[in-house]
Amino acid sequence: MSTPARRRLLRDLKRISSDPPTGIIANPDANDLLVWHAVIFGPEDTPWEGGTFKLRLQFLEEYPNRPPVVKFVTKLFHPNIYSDGAICLDILANQWSPIYDVSAILASIQSLLTDPNPNSPANVEAAKLYVENRREYDRKVAEVIEQLWKLEEAEKREDGDSDEDDEEDDEEDAEAAEDEEEPKEDADAAPRKKQKISETEAKHSNAPQQTQPAAETAASAAAASAAASSSPAAAQ
Repeated sequence: MSTPARRRLLRDLKRISSDPPTGIIANPDANDLLVWHAVIFGPEDTPWEGGTFKLRLQFLEEYPNRPPVVKFVTKLFHPNIYSDGAICLDILANQWSPIYDVSAILASIQSLLTDPNPNSPANVEAAKLYVENRREYDRKVAEVIEQLWKLEEAEKREDGDSDEDDEEDDEEDAEAAEDEEEPKEDADAAPRKKQKISETEAKHSNAPQQTQPAAETAASAAAASAAASSSPAAAQ
């Protein structure tokens, strides 16, 4: 179903695909154009450098007249980000304007990472550290980045182990299949062997053999010859 919001989002997609902001990736969900998934990479030469931060954007049918609901999926330590990932940013609230598109929204959030507003805190601890102890604040941010790295490495290892397990399972299945085929071949060979034996026996049974009447005839002929030799006519 084509609606003004969906048509506008298609234009946003075309723009961000052809001219993406530096360090930002965004695409709509495969099953719902109103849901977008984005990734913001931490800007270089900042405490956020090296970080990969995932976001979810939920648009309404009233877009662009109303802003989307944007949340970080990645857990962050930041003055303007709530514990549930919600973002305290004026353009997503009272300063929203229909001229903002997906690229502008994500670029503003990326800028917020390195230029927070501690006067409107969503995380009081982070805002206080940012104002009073910037070094400790930067250390906390670095801890978050390090934890993200470790999590990503663990996920990669799990994916690698899963692939190895799948390969081992495939090999075991192949070996089991071979073992099942061999007895089948033996089972097939047994009837064939039995059939050959039956055929050989049939050939022997059909071969010409000397019958008992023929033997008796030969014995009678021999006896008659002997009798003729011993008769008086033969003696004369």
